[in-house]
Amino acid sequence: MYDLLIKNATIVDGTGKPAFMGSVGVKNGKIALTDASQLAEKVIDATGLNVTPGFIDIHSHGDMVLGADYAKMCKVSQGITTEVAGQCGSSMFPVNPECLTELKELLAVCTLSFPDEMENWTTYEKYCNYVEQLPLAANVKLFTGHNTIRIAVMGYDKRKPTEDEMGKMKAYLKDAMENGSTGLSSGLVYSPGGFCDKEEIIELAKVIKPYGGIYSTHVRSESSGVVEAVAEALEIGREAKVPVIISHHKACGRMNWGLPNITLKMITDARAEGMMVTLDQYPYTAAMSHLNVCIPSKYFDHSITGLVEYLKDHELRKKITQEILDPSTPFENWYLNCGGWDNIFISALSKTPEYAGMFVSEVANKMRKNGFEAYYDLNVANEGLGSCIYYCIGEEDLCNIIQAPDAVVGTDGICRAMQETAHPRAWGAFPHAFCYFHKEKGLLTMEEMIRKMTSLPAERAMIKNKGVIADTYDADLVIFNYKNFCDRADYKNSNQLTDGIEYVIVDGKIVYQDRQLTGINPGKFIRHNP
Repeated sequence: MYDLLIKNATIVDGTGKPAFMGSVGVKNGKIALTDASQLAEKVIDATGLNVTPGFIDIHSHGDMVLGADYAKMCKVSQGITTEVAGQCGSSMFPVNPECLTELKELLAVCTLSFPDEMENWTTYEKYCNYVEQLPLAANVKLFTGHNTIRIAVMGYDKRKPTEDEMGKMKAYLKDAMENGSTGLSSGLVYSPGGFCDKEEIIELAKVIKPYGGIYSTHVRSESSGVVEAVAEALEIGREAKVPVIISHHKACGRMNWGLPNITLKMITDARAEGMMVTLDQYPYTAAMSHLNVCIPSKYFDHSITGLVEYLKDHELRKKITQEILDPSTPFENWYLNCGGWDNIFISALSKTPEYAGMFVSEVANKMRKNGFEAYYDLNVANEGLGSCIYYCIGEEDLCNIIQAPDAVVGTDGICRAMQETAHPRAWGAFPHAFCYFHKEKGLLTMEEMIRKMTSLPAERAMIKNKGVIADTYDADLVIFNYKNFCDRADYKNSNQLTDGIEYVIVDGKIVYQDRQLTGINPGKFIRHNP
C-alpha cells in the first residue's frame, strides 16, 4: 500500500518530454509511477490537474530566515520544495565573533534579526548542526559566501589579503567544503567583496575543486561592464576548473540593453569548450538590492557604519553627488541605470517605515528636498540599511535570457517579515516565469518551462534524486490547476499567494494545502555530494 496516491493526473515529469496522463504513488518519501487502481492511505484525485516535480530555487537568500513561518510560506506557496541559498557572497558562515557586527550589517538586508547562537558558528559543522534542528518545510542546500569569509578575516579592509589572511580564508572555505557546502558564492558589486581582485577569487575557487564545488557569482557589473564581468567569471571557472553559475543574469540600464546578446554568445562558446556554465534569472524588469547601493563602493571601506559617517558631512555629500552623476565613476551606478529617483522604489526601512512603499522622488517631495539629499537622509536615518526596487531591466533581454539552453529560474527573493513589502519575486517568481514566458509570451512550451524550474536546476546545483517524476526519485511534488495557475504578487502588494496551487508535497508529505501551511516540516538540509 502506498502512503499517498495521486491519480488521474496530467504528469509533467520535469525532463522536457511531453506531458502524459497517469498516477503517482508515494512510499517512504519516494516516487513510483503506477495506475489509479492502487491502494493508498491517502488518495488525491488529480483529474484536471497537473503534477510536476517540486520547483527548485537555485538562487535563494532564504538561509537568513530559515525556519520562520513567513519564510516557509513565501517559498512553498509558489511551489518551491528545495532552495539553494548562501548566494551573492553572503552566507551565515563563517563567523568570527570579533567581526560579528560587521557581518550583521552585511546580512541585514535579508533579515530583521539574528539567532543568539550565531556567534558560535566558528566552524561549518556548528552552523550545520543549527540548520538541521530547524523546522523546514522545504529542503535547503548552501553556498559559502566570499563576502562573509572576507569579513571574518579582514573586516571591510580595502586591500589585498596578506599570505596569512589568504590562508585563513582558504581554511574557512575548506572546512565548509569538507562538511557539505555547495561551493563558493561571490557578490562583487558589494563591499567588501568588490575590494578583491580576480586572482583572490581564483585562489579560493581552487579550494572547492577537489570537493566538486560550484562557483556562483553576482558578477562585478550588471550594467555597462557586464560583458567584462561575465568574461571574468568564465576565466575564474577556467582557471580553477570548476562549474560556474552566473547569478540573476541581466543588463541594467537602458543604454546597456542588448548586451546579453554578447554574454549569451560567450557562455555558448564556453559550453562548447566543455565548461559547465549556468545562468539563473528572475522574471521581472526590476531588480532589488540594498538601499545604499547608489553610493560609490569606495565609501564603504570602513563598513556601512563608516559610510553613514561620510554621509553626515554635507560637503562630502556634494562630492558623492557629482560622482554619482558622472557615468565614468567606476562603480555599479544604480542611479543612472534606473534613470533617476523616479524609478527607485523603497521597499523596506526599519527606522523610517513611513517612507517605505514610495519612490525616492516622492520622499523628496514630502521632505521638500532634492532627491539626493532625501536619499542621503534616508541612509543616515536608517544606518545605511534598507532595501529598494530598481527599475532598470529590458523586456527583450529578459525574454532572450530565459530561452538560453543554460538558463534556469531563481527567485533571488528576500522576505524579512510577513507584512514587509518585498520584491514580488520573493513570493511569485516561479508562477510568474511560467505564466509570463509560457502562457503569455509562448516562448517555451509547458514542458520546457517546467524543466527550467525542476530537473535542470537540480542537475546544475548537483542535487541528486530531485527534479524529475520517476521511480525512486524523491517525492517532492507540486499539484496545480493549469488554467488558474497565476502569480498575484506585485510591487505594491508583494506578499500575495499564488493562485491555482492545490498541493505542495515534500518528502511525500503535504506541506501546503488550501492556501496555507499544514504545519508539517519534512524539509532537509542537503549536504553537497556531487
